[in-house]
Amino acid sequence: MKPMIWHPDEKDKKVNQYLDRINHAPYGTIFMLTLGLFCLFTVVILIGSF
Repeated sequence: MKPMIWHPDEKDKKVNQYLDRINHAPYGTIFMLTLGLFCLFTVVILIGSF
């Protein structure tokens, strides 16, 4: 049987550094899509009122 105590490996540190660098939400893309949908909605409302 393996021992129950876990000790971090050097590989774990590298994986965590990689995930910290790569795994982030695309806030810029989310903001631009929201802004684009808002502008599209506004244009549709303005065109529909005439």
